[in-house]
Amino acid sequence: MPDQKTHAPKPYVTVIEPHTGWRSVDWKELREYKDLFFFLIWRNIKVRYAQSSIGVGWAVLQPLASMLVFTVIFGNLVGVESDGAAYGLFAFVALVPWTYFANSLTEGTASMVTNSGMISKIYFPRLIMPLAIIGARMVDFFISMVILGILLLFYGVMPNSGVIVLPLLIVMLTISAAGLGLWLTALAIQYRDINYGMSFGVQLLMYAAPVVYPTSMIPERFQLLYALNPMVGVIEGFRAALLGTRDMPWDFIAIGAVVSVVLFASGVMYFRRKEHVFADVA
Repeated sequence: MPDQKTHAPKPYVTVIEPHTGWRSVDWKELREYKDLFFFLIWRNIKVRYAQSSIGVGWAVLQPLASMLVFTVIFGNLVGVESDGAAYGLFAFVALVPWTYFANSLTEGTASMVTNSGMISKIYFPRLIMPLAIIGARMVDFFISMVILGILLLFYGVMPNSGVIVLPLLIVMLTISAAGLGLWLTALAIQYRDINYGMSFGVQLLMYAAPVVYPTSMIPERFQLLYALNPMVGVIEGFRAALLGTRDMPWDFIAIGAVVSVVLFASGVMYFRRKEHVFADVA
């Protein structure tokens, strides 16, 4: 009787190789790492408030403190117009989305450098790291939205039908923060000056958005150009929906939405293009 040889199944081998050039997102791979993504969101939330006596109160304190400072300086001393709304409320409505945007940029840009030990030892889709910051900061954003609701009741202001646009504005806010954050993250891991200059840069960006002043102060012939900053449409949309300071600025929102999508798509592509060098230069 001839010998019967048994053939063991060949082991499954995954080969990880660096890629260069422009690449699209591997959505299947991202889905496979969704558990890691949610774990990183939870870790970022937990680490931020570890050993903090105030805890999530920091999510409330930051925009409230800024509102008080802006009210005293810009509302009382300088006398900046607030389109008929109480200046404190006018500023806080802008500070809620702006604080989310600024913190997402600052922390997201530093995420790859901060976790350099992790990215140099194990493989996972690098996109997860900065996007987890975006997701974690959304918790602070919704806490601030609750405080904003309380302030609206305190001032006796009722939102109008424009609130149905808020989900669109929040999506626009998120993808613009993610898009610009991915650009800066990919640059910061090679050029550390980006990290050092983030605080100063975010401060400048705040004054390039209508946080402490209304868009009506910008000359009309420049307003559409000004709306290339996606935060213009987001902030003015929030004010129109919650304070009724103006009609819903669909032109600003449309321009900002296009810029946000372009920022996000180009940010993802550039991040993926540079991904192969992250472990070497981190």
